[in-house]
Amino acid sequence: MSSANRKKKMLLDDRKIKILQAIIRNYLETGEPVGSRTISKFADLNLSSATIRNEMADLEEMGYILQPHTSAGRIPSDQGYRLYVDTMMEEKTREVDELKETLLEKADKMDQVLKQAAKLLAVNTNYASMISAPNYRRNKLKFIQLTKVDQNQLLAVIVVEGNVIKNHILQIADRLDDETLLKLNILLNTHLNGLAIEEINLGIIKALKQQAGTYSAIVGEVIEAVGEAIKADDDLEIYTSGATNIFKYPELADHRKASELISTFEEKQLLTELVNENTGIDSKATGIQVYIGNETPIESMKDCSIVTATYELDEGMRGTIGIIGPKRMDYDKVVGILKSLKSQLEDIYKNKA
Repeated sequence: MSSANRKKKMLLDDRKIKILQAIIRNYLETGEPVGSRTISKFADLNLSSATIRNEMADLEEMGYILQPHTSAGRIPSDQGYRLYVDTMMEEKTREVDELKETLLEKADKMDQVLKQAAKLLAVNTNYASMISAPNYRRNKLKFIQLTKVDQNQLLAVIVVEGNVIKNHILQIADRLDDETLLKLNILLNTHLNGLAIEEINLGIIKALKQQAGTYSAIVGEVIEAVGEAIKADDDLEIYTSGATNIFKYPELADHRKASELISTFEEKQLLTELVNENTGIDSKATGIQVYIGNETPIESMKDCSIVTATYELDEGMRGTIGIIGPKRMDYDKVVGILKSLKSQLEDIYKNKA
């Protein structure tokens, strides 16, 4: 926001700003001039039509709204749009920054907690253990923010449900001025916010590109980045411990079997598939799952039993805790420990929130 616009904003009290925002939001939705009676229906204002008329008269005198003809409602002026856009962008920038700080802090603390928990599981059970970091499985877009990096690059900050933030660099051929960039931000957020990837269909993409005109290529690239951000993160972190406990059980100590099991723990790709089965969007595995012998989804563990618990730190943030041992494992003890750890992880996260 320019210094001149900042000074103008300082002349507006909160009530005037709320009324101006209500006028603009209503006008963006309907395309029709907005009257005081319409504004009075906004639940968070609690103002009479007479009070709103007085405030609207002040806003008109200050140049933020216009009356297209006598007895009509008001519409935003260019100055009103500018204040609305600048205020919105400031709020969203602050929201994104706060989310980044919060998520980084939580991720760092949870990383330490999960590593320690995996070690304790292995020690307390004498089996092998695994814990996955929370996998974000929400699939709706919350917000997009385009900002200039330099004259040939844009940074797209994409926030999806679960408050997951993804950054994407876009290469641009022509320099964009601030006005055009703001219009692109409004266009993208107006049409895409709240949509799941399957809801962003060809009709929406075509309409966006048409409205973007000569900047349709940028819109296309942003939509591709949104699709990637909404997808589940493939780089899933899995912490393991106690793999050598396998050698304590004669039925698993055969050199070939043990080698395959150790390899599974080291490479982790097959463990990732197990986690995805338990934490996916369509998964119903929200409690304790017990896989015995051939029921196990991992070939190298067909002579084992796997007991898993799915923990959920927040809506859409799921992880898997697993114990791998012989088919003669102490199921009662293992299930009790997993239930306890699941509860503790969820409580730890809530306390850090």
